[in-house]
Amino acid sequence: MTRAPEKRVLVQTALQQGVFDLLVIGGGIIGLSTAWQAARSGLRVALVDAGDFAGATSSASTKLVHGGLRYLAMGDLRLVYENHTERRALGDKLAPHLVRPVPFLVPLYEGGPYGRVRIGAGMLVYSALSKFDDGPGKLLSTRRAASIVPALRTAGLRGCGLYYDHQMNDARVALMVAHAAADVGAVLANYVAVTGFQMRNGKIVGAELEDRLDGTRFGVAARAVVNATGPWVDHVRRLEDPAAPTSVRLSKGAHLVVRMHGPDGRDVTAWRAALTVPLEGGRVSFAIPWEDQLLLGTTDEPYEGDPAGVRCEDDDVAQILSEAGRAIDPDWLATVDIRYRFAGLRVLPLGESDTQHARRETVITHGPRGLISVAGGKWTTFRRIGLEVLEHVAGILDDVSIDGTEVMLPGAAHPDAVARVLRAAHPELDNDIVEHLAGHYGSYAHALARLIARDPALARRIHPDGPDIWAQVAYGVAEEWACTVDDVVRRRTTVEVRGLATAEVRAEIERWMARAAAGSRWFARWPRHFGSRHFTGSRGGQLHRVG
Repeated sequence: MTRAPEKRVLVQTALQQGVFDLLVIGGGIIGLSTAWQAARSGLRVALVDAGDFAGATSSASTKLVHGGLRYLAMGDLRLVYENHTERRALGDKLAPHLVRPVPFLVPLYEGGPYGRVRIGAGMLVYSALSKFDDGPGKLLSTRRAASIVPALRTAGLRGCGLYYDHQMNDARVALMVAHAAADVGAVLANYVAVTGFQMRNGKIVGAELEDRLDGTRFGVAARAVVNATGPWVDHVRRLEDPAAPTSVRLSKGAHLVVRMHGPDGRDVTAWRAALTVPLEGGRVSFAIPWEDQLLLGTTDEPYEGDPAGVRCEDDDVAQILSEAGRAIDPDWLATVDIRYRFAGLRVLPLGESDTQHARRETVITHGPRGLISVAGGKWTTFRRIGLEVLEHVAGILDDVSIDGTEVMLPGAAHPDAVARVLRAAHPELDNDIVEHLAGHYGSYAHALARLIARDPALARRIHPDGPDIWAQVAYGVAEEWACTVDDVVRRRTTVEVRGLATAEVRAEIERWMARAAAGSRWFARWPRHFGSRHFTGSRGGQLHRVG
């Protein structure tokens, strides 16, 4: 079920009004970051995506904001240092509501690829590159490590390295960057595909668009165009130049989200650290407590098929569980309950090395008719990559003054502080719901609380076994561009990743969205929930806040 047709018309109208300074194609984290930085710097920006924002690679990551321990093993100290700098900025200042520190253990087994001396030195160097922000890395005894991760396989264990990184819900971070871009004037539209470019004097001056929800075709005029479509980067390049050669290669990364109850009945919530498991050839496998469950993965295999067809297959499941079994006790692993599986594609530069050893670089190129294409990069450094792309845009436009200051993402607040206020204002909400809202929305959780105050029914759980509530559906539809049931269950909430998106749940959400699109009381009254905030013009798949 999609949003009401009249709302799509507002989007289409806004995109056709005047000339934009910049059109960004692709609503993954790099495209959203570029749009945000460009709008902050005073450019009139439009962004379109053929699917949902963060609907592909950007919501299929390992959910880490990290320095990159394996990049240290590859000798790329510069990349590790840059990653740590951005990690600290996001966790400490820019997005403390979305990015939080997690301790990691590196188990060392007899016959494993690394010994205690090398790992001990690596922990020290890694911590030094982070300026010891979370304390020094160190070696732990087997007994100490097992007390932190009760499922740790202790047979043959010689100790563990300890270091710190950060984790996130990648879809929620991407949506907050979308909020940030829209708040400074960018026009964002999901489910709007680029079908071709408009040309004048041999240069791109705009794009032909198709709304994939209602089939409407229209155009957008722009002085500069950035192609940030990730795995589809060469497809868009060939809309500019049909003879454009292949510029990137793809690597598939598959993951599992599981529950494990263990032989003693304790589940993954008893874990107080994540695992980074060294594998042969320089790869690592992760086991990370995430969304009250355990995230396992990732794989790293060349991929040559249709990017839209990437899936976590049965062979991937077997590989992930086998690699997890190197560090997880078999009695625990035997209790595994797979709740969700997913796969995404890394975009890597061309080269002779295999995908596992390819450098995670950002490649920015200029096409013969002016198209700027950006491929690759890391989630951790999305803010810096957006600024780097904007520098290339400034090389085309002669009136750009880049504002590179660090700015907090919308909703930035410590989740504990938000939770305290929510508990006091809404004592009827269960604690897991309060913590869930505070940790996924930050101060924006108070907007959801206002919805609940107007209609207490919106405090009802979407599924009785999860913390997501119906206020998130209302908010996702009216404020976060949700157009389909998948948008809601996969990226606006955690219903799907918890394995709770049953046929009944999906049907109920679809019925709710149909009533909202038809002008139900919640959808029609939405602007009044925010006092002086008014909705006119366009903001992606919903009305755009401009007051």
